[in-house]
Order: sequence, then structure tokens, then C-alpha cells
Amino acid sequence: MAYQTINPYTNELVKEYPFATDDEIEEALSKTYALYKKWRNDPVSTRTPVLHKLAQILRDEKDHFAKIMTVDMGKLYVESQGEVLLCADIAEYYADHAEEFLRPRQIASIAGDAQLENHPLGVLLAVEPWNFPFYQIMRIFAPNFAIGDPIILKHAAITPGSALAFEDAVRRAGAPDGSLVNLFLNYDQVSDVIADKRLQGVALTGSERGGTSVASEAGKNLKKSTMELGGIDAFIVAHDADMDAVNDIAPRARLYNAGQVCTSSKRFIVTENHYDEFLAELKKSFAAVKLGDPMDPNTTLAPMNSKKAKEKLQKQVDDAVAGGATLAFEHDPVDSDGQFFLPTILTDIKKDNPMYGKEMFGPVAQVYKVKDDDEAVELANDADYGLGGIVFAGTAEHGAELASRIETGQVYVNTFFSSLPELEFGGVKNSGYGRELGQTGLTSFVNQELVVKRDKPNTNEFGGLVLPFHLHEN
Repeated sequence: MAYQTINPYTNELVKEYPFATDDEIEEALSKTYALYKKWRNDPVSTRTPVLHKLAQILRDEKDHFAKIMTVDMGKLYVESQGEVLLCADIAEYYADHAEEFLRPRQIASIAGDAQLENHPLGVLLAVEPWNFPFYQIMRIFAPNFAIGDPIILKHAAITPGSALAFEDAVRRAGAPDGSLVNLFLNYDQVSDVIADKRLQGVALTGSERGGTSVASEAGKNLKKSTMELGGIDAFIVAHDADMDAVNDIAPRARLYNAGQVCTSSKRFIVTENHYDEFLAELKKSFAAVKLGDPMDPNTTLAPMNSKKAKEKLQKQVDDAVAGGATLAFEHDPVDSDGQFFLPTILTDIKKDNPMYGKEMFGPVAQVYKVKDDDEAVELANDADYGLGGIVFAGTAEHGAELASRIETGQVYVNTFFSSLPELEFGGVKNSGYGRELGQTGLTSFVNQELVVKRDKPNTNEFGGLVLPFHLHEN
């Protein structure tokens, strides 16, 4: 399928783009690699002013960029505006902190004056999804631009307008040619780029299937990679939870971005003393949402990103019900040809249900009743994924104790899930590996080069345990 923008609210084909040519791919690899060699010896401070300028461009043109994202994949305009501002904050954060985070680290050693230096690793390929068309790019671009790793971008096939707009913003911020190069790659071309010796790393956010394929190519070619592959995050309502707070946050934790968020709460695991109240309140909240034009400020639920995604989710719901689940709630029909999925609540999903443990990427909530907090944690961990999670408990301490027992990448206690530039992001199990953002994410694609120096050798200190050469048996 070619890259194309189809407005999921109007079903209008906005624009179509051809796949990259071999010449365009070669040009991208050549100029990104040449830029890497130049950046290899340039200080971080030579790049951070560009990030400051990029942040300003995003803030000044917030509405322009937000509309592009909304047309590309249908999210609420107000959510798109928030995404642009978050991207500006990320750019600003690494402009302010990258130099500090990347300073050499001194190591006490008898070998000499030792330090670990953080250098650029090389050209990276970023394979990004459609659900946050700017944020997903910025999450990999800002820290790695500061480091000195040029990026080739392969964005989702349904968000080409966002890819081009982001690339243009980077260019206008004063970034050198080759800092971020968008290519409309097909799957075979992705493999070819990964195999090229000028590329040194791959970052992917997407499905487990896509991650398996790209990680395999990266491993085969000995290229470092990070993977964020979705999840079926648990929202635990502990026995002592404040239900007013729970009932306020729970529907938003599922319906934000039409439920198309890797870290949205997909499984609500509720202790039996709160179950009836929780289910009744969730139904009320789901019934109250207004489906409509995502550009209209009165709309509270946008269409899904595509007809294909809507049909896939409907099949999952049908399979769950056929497998014994209860359709506890379905929103009233909407008078629109847009790709709307009616907010839905499923209960009574047992282990033998074909949808047990499966990610439903849209406005569908799965609600589970458990006896107590221990059973809630056990159920939360009975999953092949581990990306995020939310716990509501009577105290922060109790919630944190439960959170630390959950096998996942991040948990938020008594609050909504947050994406912020200073917080590491990533998962475990089939949700992937590696981290983006934060100080840990900043060093995902660096060459941590050890440099040990002294004025002259002093072999007496080593006691014969460390040799200046390797011994080989004859």
C-alpha cells in the first residue's frame, strides 16, 4: 500500500505519496552518514540551539501542526494541540539537559585515569506508528539529535502529512541537512536500510508483529535496537481505593485518543467490594461521550484512525462475545460515516476466551472482578505484555507496594498516566526492550567509549592479573 492520508472523519483521500526510490534511499544514507562523521567530534552545545528553535516553531505554529495530525489520523484537535506542545517541551528539555547528561563519567581504577565518554553511535532508523504522529518522532529525534545521531524516518503509511511537516519544522529550525530524513519506505526497503553498513541502530514503536520482523533484521545485521510493542495495561482498583478519583480517571485512561494508546488502560481489575459501583459508573461515563467531528471542541471521542483498524477491533469484540464474554455496554449508534467505534465494555472474559490477554486497540474496556489486591496483581501479571499500568489505592504507599509487584515498565499510582521528557519510557516481556526519554533513554544509542590514560605504564600495580596482550595456546 502506498503512503496516503485518508481523513477518517470524512473518508476523503487527501493525498497519496509514492514509495522512495533507490536513489532517494542512497542519498539519505550518504548524507546522514556524512553528517554523523562531522558530528562525531562536535560538542553537544553546537546542536542544542536547534532544539530550542524547534520548540519555538512548534509553539508558534501549534494549530497548524495539530490540524495536520487530526486530518492524518483523526484524533481530537485539542489532543493534537496538546501533542504539539508536549513535543516542544521534549525539544526544550534535551536542549537544556543533554550536555549535562552526556558528560564523561569518571571511574576509579588502578589502570589509570579512566572515564566513560558518550559519543554518537551513528545513523539510526526510526520506525514510528500513526497514533501520535509528532510525539513518536520527537521521542527519538530530540535526544539523538543532541547526541549527534542522524535519523532516517520511516513513519506510518497513513500519516505521511505529519512526517513531512515534522521534517520541515526540523529543517526550518536550522538543523543541518541530513539531521532527519523522511523516507516513504516499503517493508523490503526497511530491511535493505537496516542491512546497510552505514546504519548503526533501529528504534521501533509499533505492533508485536512489526517489532519481531524489524528486531530480527537488526539482530541479523548486528545493529542495536529498541522496541516498544504495545500492551494490555492493567488499571487496578484496590480494596481501599478512593472511588471518586477512580471514577474520574478510569474513562479517560481508556478513551483518550479514542483508546488508541499503547499505555492506555485496557484491563480494569477491580476488587469485588468496588466492582458493581465501578462498572455502573464506567457505563455512565462511556454513555456520555460525544462522537463527532474531531475539529469540533464539543466532540469528546474521535473516529478511529482507519476503516481497517475499526473492522479489526469489531472482529475482536465479536470473537470475545462468541467466546463467552458479556457485552456489558455499547454506546448508542452515531449518525456519521466516519470511522467511529462505539465505546464498549466487556466483562466475564475467562482464560479460555480467544481475546484473553489480547490487546484491543480502541475504545473497548475489559473489566475483571477479583477477590482482593493480591488476586488483582496476579491477574495483572498474567499477560505476555508489560508496558505500563495504573494503581488506585487508599494511600500512595500501599499503591506503590502493589505497583512494585507488577511486571511492567512503568506504573502510576493514584494518578493518570503521563508522558514527560524526563521520564523513561519502555516495557518488558512482549512489550519490547530498551528505553526512550529520560536520562536512560538518552543513552540508548551512544557509544560509551572507555578512555584510560596515564603518563607511563606501571605494571607493578596489576599483580599479574591484567596483561597487555592475550595468551593463546599453541
